[in-house]
Amino acid sequence: MVDVKDILRKHSAKIEDQIKTTNIKGAGFSQEYIKFKKEMAPELTRYERWCRSLGSVIKLNVAKKDEERIKRQLEIAHADIEPWQALTLGVMTFIGVFALGLFISIAVALIKGAGEGGLISGALANFPFLFLFLIFVLSLFLFYFVNGYPARLANKWRLKASSQMVPALLYIVVYMRHTSNLEKAIAFASEHLQYPLALDFKKMFYEVSVGKFSTIKESLDNYLETWRDYSVEFIEAFHLIESSLFEPDKARRILTLEKSLQVVLDGVYDKMLKFTHNVRSPLTNVYMLGVVLPTLGLALLPLASAMLQGMLNWIHVFILFNMVIPFFVFYLTDKVLMLRPGGYGESSLLERNPLYPEYKSNKHYVIPFLICLPLFIIGFLPLIFQYTPIADMFGLQTDYTFSQLGLSFFGESKLFDFKEVGDGVVGPFGIGALIFSLFIPLGLALFFSMAFKSKTKDLIKEREKTRQLEREFNNSLFQLGNRIGNGMPPELVFGKVAESSRGLKTEDFFKRVNYNIRQMGMSVERAVFDKRRGAIIYYPSDLIATSMRVLVESSKKGLKIAAISLMSISEYVKNIQKITNRLRDMLAEVISDMKSNMTFLAPLLSGIVVGLAAMITAILNSLSLADLGGAEFLGGMSVSTLLEMFNVALTIPPYYLQIAIGIYLVQIIFILTGTLVTIDSGEDKLEKISKTGKNLRTGILLYFITALLATMILFVLSTVVLGGLI
Repeated sequence: MVDVKDILRKHSAKIEDQIKTTNIKGAGFSQEYIKFKKEMAPELTRYERWCRSLGSVIKLNVAKKDEERIKRQLEIAHADIEPWQALTLGVMTFIGVFALGLFISIAVALIKGAGEGGLISGALANFPFLFLFLIFVLSLFLFYFVNGYPARLANKWRLKASSQMVPALLYIVVYMRHTSNLEKAIAFASEHLQYPLALDFKKMFYEVSVGKFSTIKESLDNYLETWRDYSVEFIEAFHLIESSLFEPDKARRILTLEKSLQVVLDGVYDKMLKFTHNVRSPLTNVYMLGVVLPTLGLALLPLASAMLQGMLNWIHVFILFNMVIPFFVFYLTDKVLMLRPGGYGESSLLERNPLYPEYKSNKHYVIPFLICLPLFIIGFLPLIFQYTPIADMFGLQTDYTFSQLGLSFFGESKLFDFKEVGDGVVGPFGIGALIFSLFIPLGLALFFSMAFKSKTKDLIKEREKTRQLEREFNNSLFQLGNRIGNGMPPELVFGKVAESSRGLKTEDFFKRVNYNIRQMGMSVERAVFDKRRGAIIYYPSDLIATSMRVLVESSKKGLKIAAISLMSISEYVKNIQKITNRLRDMLAEVISDMKSNMTFLAPLLSGIVVGLAAMITAILNSLSLADLGGAEFLGGMSVSTLLEMFNVALTIPPYYLQIAIGIYLVQIIFILTGTLVTIDSGEDKLEKISKTGKNLRTGILLYFITALLATMILFVLSTVVLGGLI
C-alpha cells in the first residue's frame, strides 16, 4: 500500500518549484506581485535602496508603538523595507551630515591655527563654532525629513489613490447593477483603474491567491482598515456595496449601490470644507515665519557681522538661508499637506499622452542653459576679475571707479571695491558688484522657467482641451444613453452624437472614435482604447476613460443596461462637477492670497531689503574713508573709535547677501508652488512644473527690478547725504 506521506515527500520539491512563491519579510507576496509592483511603483525603489544599504548598517531597536506606526505607513506605500531600516536611515543621515560638518570645521580650524603659535590653541581660537551649529541644525532638519519619509510616502499614496475613489466606486457600482458579484466587480475596477488604486485592488487578489485570506471579502475588509483614520466614507461606501449583495429586491439593491457613491461625494465635500477653514492660519504662519522674518533679518546682517568682528561671514548666511530656513519652510508646508484630505484633485493620465516622451526628454534644458550662461558669467564677473588672471591678460584693472567708467553720478565709489585685510582680500563691497550679482538669481530663475515652459506648454494646451471636453461630456453622455436606449448599436451612435455636437470639443472626440470604427474596422473598445490610435490617447481623462469603459462593459450585457449605465454616469458626473466647482471656489481665496504673497510681496520686500543692505554698507564704507578724527559724541567717545566697532571690511559683502536671498527666493517659490498645487489639485506633476515656471518668471523678474531700483536709489541718496555731512 502506497503511503501518502511518501508521495507528498517525493513530489513536494517539484510542486514548490512550479509554484515559485517568494516571501518578502514574511509578507507572503508572490513573485508575480513583486514584478507587478516594481513595474507600477518604480519611484519607491530609490528610497528602498537607501534603506537597504545605508539603513542596514546597524539595527536600531524601535519602540513597539513607533514600529507599528511606521510599518503601517510602509505597507500603505507598498515599500518593501523594515521599520528599523527607515529609522536607521534617518539616524545615519544625521550622523553623516554632522560628521562631515565637524570634519570641515576641524580642518578649517587646524589650517588657520597652524600659523598662530601653538597648533591646539590656534585651532581652538579659530574653530568655526557658528558654522558647526548651523550644520547641526541642518542635520536635525534632514533627520526629520528622512525619518518622516514613510509618512510622506503613505500620504502621497493616499492622495493619489483617494483621487480615484469615486471612479473606483463608479466602476464597481455600474458593474454590480447588472452582475451582483463583488469579486468580479473589484476585478473589473482593478483592470481599468490607474496606479496606485489599481495596485491596491490587485493586491487583494494576490493575498487571496497566496492564502493570506480565504475570500475576497476578507481581503477587502483588511484593506479598508488602512483607510480607517483617513477616509471613513470610503469604508462606509464599500460596506453599503457589500450589503447590497443581501438585498432580495433588485430596486432596493440598486438604490443601495447608488447610495454608496453619494456617501463618498458627501464625505469628500465635508472634509474639504473643513480643510479650507483650517488651512488659512498655517499658510499665514509659513509666509510670516519662513519668508517675512528671514528677509527682514537680512537687512541687519551687515551691521551684525561688523559688531561680531567677522565671526559671522557669508558662508554662515548661505547655510542659514539656503539650507536651514528652506528646510524649516518645507517642515511647515509638510504639516499643511498632511492636513489635506483625499478624494478630490487631479488624477492625470499624463503617461498616455503621445507628447509624454517629449516631456520626459532632457533636451528642454539645453537651450535655456545656453541662454542663461551669459547671465551667470555677468553675475560672477567680480570674482572672475579678482581671482583669475583675466584682468592682467587684457590689461584691465581689477577694480575701476565709477568716474573712470564715465559714471560720475555715482561719485568716486569703486565698481567692485575689494579690500585688503592682512595677507588676503575681502569683498566685493561695491554697488557695481551688487548689481552684477542680481543676474545670478535671474539666470537661475529664467533657466528653470524657460525649461519648464518648454516641457509643459504643449501638454498644458492638450489638458485644457481635455478639461473643456470634460465640461461638455455630461450632455454627450446623456445623448449616448438616449440613443443607445432607443436601440441604436454603440458602433453607430458615435457618428450620430458627433453630428449633433458641432462646434464643441466633444465633436472631435466622437469623430475620432467613429473614424476608427468605420474606416479602421475597429471595435468600440479598440476605437477608444487602442494604444496606438485610440481616441483616449488624445484626450487623457479619467472621466472619459471611466465612462467609455463602463459603456464597453455594460453593452456586453445589452443595450438597455448600457443606456441605464450611461444615464447614471451622467448624473454622477453632474454631481462631481458641482462639488468640484464648490471646492475650487472655497480654496480660491486661500490660493490667491498665498500666490500674491509668493510672487509679489515676498520679491518686493526682498528687493527693498537688498537695497537697504547696500545702503548700510555704503554708509559704513564712506564713514571709514572720511577724516573724522576730531569729532566726538556725547560722553567723550570719538567717531573713529565708534567706526572701529563697525569696520566695513568685517561686514558681510552685499554681493553675497544678494546671491543668498535671490537663491532663497527661488527655493521658496519652488516649495510654496508645490504646496499650493497639492492643496488645490492633489498630486499633479504637470501642473506643479507649469506653475513653478510661471511663478519663477513673475517673482524673480519683480525681485530683480525692485532690487536694482532700490539699490541705485538708496545708494545715490546715501552718497548725496553723506557728501553734505562729511
